[in-house]
Amino acid sequence: MFTLNEFLIWSTFQLSIIFIFGLPLSIFAWSIKKKNKAVEKLLSCYWKVSLLYFISLILFIGKVDFALLIFNISNLLITISIWFWSDINNELKEYKLSHYLTSITKIWRWGITFISIIFLLKSFQNFKCFYSVQLLSCNDWMEPSTNLFSIINNLFNFLFGASFTEPIAKFIGLFALLLYTIGLFQWIIIKLPKNGRNSQFSNYGEN
Repeated sequence: MFTLNEFLIWSTFQLSIIFIFGLPLSIFAWSIKKKNKAVEKLLSCYWKVSLLYFISLILFIGKVDFALLIFNISNLLITISIWFWSDINNELKEYKLSHYLTSITKIWRWGITFISIIFLLKSFQNFKCFYSVQLLSCNDWMEPSTNLFSIINNLFNFLFGASFTEPIAKFIGLFALLLYTIGLFQWIIIKLPKNGRNSQFSNYGEN
């Protein structure tokens, strides 16, 4: 039987599937069809940043102690990334509510922000889980990753004829985290000083 804490974490994870994967994928495809460069660029940046979210889920499967810390950092970076670009923010303000694509994009951004805040607040209630997710009191955070583990395990078994084990998940997660960190620092050192908060969405797709 679900405890209240477990139910809140589980339900927020289910909601995040919609706002972190399903809805942005639909908006991205819609923006490409409508040739809306501002929304398309916003979602392109979002997918790059949100890779850390999926890496954190792999770390949960691998039972890496700081998985919850990475998970919250990923939510923080995602929230920053969807509000960061000043030229995109100004462009979206120009559209009326009757413009469905941009209106849904705005709702999605607020939804992501709301979910990130909930996750952060729930995480601080289980502060010890930030540095040791394998504690018994942290089981509520481990449960949502079991469904993903089942999907990946079946896919891994189909492709390679082997099981997707915790050590494999830990290795893949940590290696992906290393690559992500290198890419993030490269962007901070090279691209951020050059472009600042200007996404240059008007030139998106021309190269």
